[in-house]
Amino acid sequence: MPSLPQAAQQSPLRRLSTQAGEQLEILDQTLLPWRKAWRPLSTLADTEHAILDMQVRGAPLIGVIAAYGLALGLQKDASDNALNAISARLAATRPTAVNLGWALTRACERLRPLPVGERVAAAWREADAIAREDADNNQAIGAHGLKLLQYLADRHPDRPLQLMTHCNAGWLATAGYGTALAPIYAARHAGLSMHVWVSETRPRNQGLLTAWELLEAGVPHTLIADNAAGLLILQGRVDAIIVGADRIAANGDVANKVGTSLKALAAAHQCLPFYVAAPTSTLDFSAVSGDDIPIETRSDHELRFVAGVDCNTRIGRLCQIAEGHSVYNPAFDITPAALVTLIITERGVSPANEPALARLSRNPATTDT
Repeated sequence: MPSLPQAAQQSPLRRLSTQAGEQLEILDQTLLPWRKAWRPLSTLADTEHAILDMQVRGAPLIGVIAAYGLALGLQKDASDNALNAISARLAATRPTAVNLGWALTRACERLRPLPVGERVAAAWREADAIAREDADNNQAIGAHGLKLLQYLADRHPDRPLQLMTHCNAGWLATAGYGTALAPIYAARHAGLSMHVWVSETRPRNQGLLTAWELLEAGVPHTLIADNAAGLLILQGRVDAIIVGADRIAANGDVANKVGTSLKALAAAHQCLPFYVAAPTSTLDFSAVSGDDIPIETRSDHELRFVAGVDCNTRIGRLCQIAEGHSVYNPAFDITPAALVTLIITERGVSPANEPALARLSRNPATTDT
């Protein structure tokens, strides 16, 4: 498998052993891109807050952090009742990202048969395994996606490949490498000439995190206002769009950060490839279609206030919408499967339809192109 550049091999979490016991540290994404700071997680409550307040973001990373949160919570009480209660508390933090429930279900299934006295150590081992597998899967996503990007680049040998992203699906959103950014990192490492249009992704401005990552990795990019995407696509200045996913229904409908579906519609109008990169843990066959995926509605304060740095380099929030205005803040939208060209997973690429995704899920060796 091709290696990825060192800049993509970073991780937004690290595990520490202290005199007080095991704990986790996370890179606080609410402070990025202005300040890089690590925040300790030593209790279940710390973990809940980190997920709810979006100190950690991205479906794969949320799943990994939840697994570690389970281990942290069990350090106080590892009984059956505690295991069920802790899992339920963590599962309730973010409703849309299926990796959260997937990781908790996997960990609980491993822990329930064990004696209570063995559960804490086993929970840490399972969380470590989930984190390692996520990084490995993302590296594989990069390798499979590289083939698609190489094909597109070969069609335009006289100029850089023009890609567009939405939200952040890099190493910050995973245990390593990223999902949608993994093919971009792999292509950069392979020497492909490219440029990335990075959508701001308001109201949480997660595109700023993508731009921060790409700057560190030396990938040419331009940050754009979300609403500039349609103009660029219609002007023929984009060759393909690649995004991540928080949940993929059985029929191939994709839940991702709000604004994704608008880019997919514009791409379909121009007959551009629209790729979704996600590990198979993001597939949810219990959701028949996107109609069955819960859409998280977040606080109106995310729209009313904007974060930034003042002239004294202090991070703060500025009110931009006065009280009295009605505000609606859905965190995700649904992109219909018909608008998705291919889904890139660690097991290969697949069309966005139920038979193909079912084959991919059953057989790790299956690759549909």
